[in-house]
Amino acid sequence: MSDEQRGGHGAAADEHVGPPAAAPGAHAAPQAAPGAHGAPAQTGHEVPKIDVRERGGKGEDGEAQFSDRRLFMQLLAFEVPDTASPSAIIGELGAKLVERKIGAVIYEDANHPRGFAVASWSTDPEVFVTQVRPAILDLSTPPKLRPELTMLGRSYTLGYEEDLEHALVKRPISVALEPTARWAIWYPLRRNGAFAKLDPREQAGILREHGIIGRAYGAQELAHDIRLACHGLDAADNEFVIGLVGKDLHPLSHIVQSMRKTRQTAEFIAQMGPFFVGHIAFRSPGAT
Repeated sequence: MSDEQRGGHGAAADEHVGPPAAAPGAHAAPQAAPGAHGAPAQTGHEVPKIDVRERGGKGEDGEAQFSDRRLFMQLLAFEVPDTASPSAIIGELGAKLVERKIGAVIYEDANHPRGFAVASWSTDPEVFVTQVRPAILDLSTPPKLRPELTMLGRSYTLGYEEDLEHALVKRPISVALEPTARWAIWYPLRRNGAFAKLDPREQAGILREHGIIGRAYGAQELAHDIRLACHGLDAADNEFVIGLVGKDLHPLSHIVQSMRKTRQTAEFIAQMGPFFVGHIAFRSPGAT
């Protein structure tokens, strides 16, 4: 089944699947105490093999597909000091991003007259430190970071994707760079522990409700989504980062409103936001 059929191209704002639940009766292997020379002490339990690859649907050979490629995306928000022009700083930063071949979008902050944000991406997270950070620090007037709006996440699969490269890398970039889009809303979220305790079938039904809403918005080109996992990558212990992108702002707000009525959001979302609302000012496609 394709992304389009599943709602992958719709803004399914909270349609996420976390790590698979343990099988009934399964127990986590206890952490072994260090033995001699730092080696784990023998506990009688077999150490599990960890697989960090992303899993997709079955390929032509009938076997599940796996990939260890994924896209990292980061949103950094700033405030421009009174001594500088926000438009000039955005233009200067845009030129540096293009020069360094960094894939990114710069947004004017709709809720802050001197604010802006840059969303950048790479399959190599070192780019944020070795390329994006120097580009910002080299600005003629360094802006002030707004850490409460910093977001960092990684693309992930739901397990049915037919084209892993498209789902994990190409699609998030194409949504971010959509040429007809003018607006974006970015926000983190965290579910409460009660959701993880639900039966997998009940979880699937709850997520399906979100998928139907997402497909409806996507089919009418009202909103498209970027869905990222941020377990351990977020200072506030959020689990996901959502980016909603579209031509007009109202549908992006409307889908958030529609999602509030679903069971997942009403019962199982512990925290949403803060929200960043941006007007697209600059696009850098990055290396081709």
